[in-house]
Amino acid sequence: MKISLFYEFALPRPWAPDDERVMLQDCLDEVEAADKAGFSTVWLTEHHFLEEYCHSTAPEIFLAAASQRTKNIRLGFGIMHLLPAVNHPARVAERVATIDLLSNGRVEFGTGEGSSVGELGGFDVDPADKRAQWEESLEVAIRCMIEEPFTGFKGEQIQMPPRNVIPKPMQKPHPPVWVACTRPASVQMAAQKCIGALSFAYTGPGPLTERVHGYYTEFEENGVPITPQINPNILAIGGDLSMMVAKTEEQALERLGQGGGFFSFGIMHYYLTGMHTPGRTGVWKRYLEEVEKDPTLAYGPGRGAIGTPAMVREFLRGYEQSGVDEIILLLNPRSHEGTMESIELMGKEVLPEFIERDARAVADKAKRLEPVIAKVQARRPGSNAPQFDETYAFGGLPTGRDKFTASEIPEAMAEINEGRVQAAQRAKEQRK
Repeated sequence: MKISLFYEFALPRPWAPDDERVMLQDCLDEVEAADKAGFSTVWLTEHHFLEEYCHSTAPEIFLAAASQRTKNIRLGFGIMHLLPAVNHPARVAERVATIDLLSNGRVEFGTGEGSSVGELGGFDVDPADKRAQWEESLEVAIRCMIEEPFTGFKGEQIQMPPRNVIPKPMQKPHPPVWVACTRPASVQMAAQKCIGALSFAYTGPGPLTERVHGYYTEFEENGVPITPQINPNILAIGGDLSMMVAKTEEQALERLGQGGGFFSFGIMHYYLTGMHTPGRTGVWKRYLEEVEKDPTLAYGPGRGAIGTPAMVREFLRGYEQSGVDEIILLLNPRSHEGTMESIELMGKEVLPEFIERDARAVADKAKRLEPVIAKVQARRPGSNAPQFDETYAFGGLPTGRDKFTASEIPEAMAEINEGRVQAAQRAKEQRK
């Protein structure tokens, strides 16, 4: 079982002018330390408008910065929204490929369709369309990464003409693909599509065992690859997976403070029960009010990887027994200094035994799945991508002149801009 870290960049009020800069710099220091400690992946979510709960609105920027301060840790989108109004699939392909090149091939491409009303409404996305948009966007994004040129797409949600999308990723044919899963049915869907299940599970090791078994059973029996590279893996993240390790249990609890349950509370607030006035509602304030009523909320629903190295090793062994491929530990609002020491202790006293066992487990799994993968690959459908029309070409706006000399660039740009304005005016008049 691999062990990784997850960031949402929670930032409780009250805010000082420099808080966001300090938070980002602190987190870069933590990721650099996590790389040296031996964590498998750092995963960043993407959310919008969810103030206090999540300030990770541009994960590709942070991951690009992290790629220059690390050597081995993988860089995961956990997840990138694949809704065209949020991230056009061609832009997704460009960003993922660029970070893959910057990091020498360390990207994990986690995807999702979004689920909070605040985010979907903010981008004017109809919730009824989001699954179809995710499916089409994923197909287009992957094809943009591998086709030279991308031959075009005409779907119900997305239309895009032929273009050569650059750059291409280092990992061939593309980085590993994952999808966010919150229910057993979505885990089953990931297995059917032969992509990784990024399972947001609040279930503990026992029920997680059932999800893992269900994923691999569905993969074997009904998996039909939708991407050139399959990714039969399942990982787990949940509100019961906060991390804070110290030499004593009391010290760990003190360093975690009251932030351990904020991940779960934020989900409840923004996704289910809360009414939110932008720029006004105090999410952290409401959370502290609930903690005052029930102090156990401060540690999350299941306590998590909190305590001494020995306690955390025992906690993680329970998840390892579930058969899950990777576990992701949450870094909720907490002490930065405590987190740095926690990461160091994990590297020295917790991770080594799991890294050693994972190497053997990966080899055993590859051997065990070899006949299964052959069966799954036999079900792979043929490509529905159109053939490229070699006569196709696109050009600039007609200006009435056949050519320009190099010295006439200012005049050419003026005519181009004027042509754009005239074309827009004609289109506007035709719509009246």
